[in-house]
Amino acid sequence: MKKQLLYKNSAKYYDLIYSFKDYREEALKVKKLIGRFKKSSRNELLEVACGTGKHLEHLKKEFKCVGVDINDGMLKMARQRLKNIDFRQADMINMELGKQFDIITCLFSSIGYVKTYENLQRTLKNFARHLRRGGVVIIEPWFTKKTYKVGAPHMTTYDAPDIKIARLNVSSADGNLSVMDMHYLVAEKGKGVIHFSDRHELGMFEIDRTLELMKQEGLDSKYFKNGLMKERGLLIGVKQ
Repeated sequence: MKKQLLYKNSAKYYDLIYSFKDYREEALKVKKLIGRFKKSSRNELLEVACGTGKHLEHLKKEFKCVGVDINDGMLKMARQRLKNIDFRQADMINMELGKQFDIITCLFSSIGYVKTYENLQRTLKNFARHLRRGGVVIIEPWFTKKTYKVGAPHMTTYDAPDIKIARLNVSSADGNLSVMDMHYLVAEKGKGVIHFSDRHELGMFEIDRTLELMKQEGLDSKYFKNGLMKERGLLIGVKQ
């Protein structure tokens, strides 16, 4: 993944456009899953693709947290929000953090950004390498080819007195990649209106094949249909 490609222009608007997302409730569900599946004795947590740190904001009391993201704009906001957490810039495919954790989370379908099954296997191998025996990895997958709706129009808006944002796209696909050209219109008080676009390409990985790859890396894995967001589910793996 290229460091400056993802959210190049939109990082500073990220928390506004996703203000509808209930990070507190999602973190509560994650904590329950950790309590159910984790077998290791310690409580060190790594969030991969941590973004602006909104999940970690609700996990930091129970766990000693580290956050990793590829985007420096996201990490800048995360460091401003959570000054006592160690944030590092790294790519999930080949990150090398020099230690192991009891919990690894990769949420909001960020795993899709690795794009190919080859990269997915490298990433899962890397997760397993950074996980202690008995530790748990929690992955929120992206859509599959069956659940992804090619040609569907989408719009998300944010409306506050001093800023208005509209983000629009029409879903498309290129082979096993879902492709979304996100077009933003942003109107800010005293600044006028700007337009920019971000392209997002995510691999559509089949659940059964992903589970098999997880098992190949020594992760006893399960898929739960009811996850954090509609139609995405959760993949849970415990290192044997």
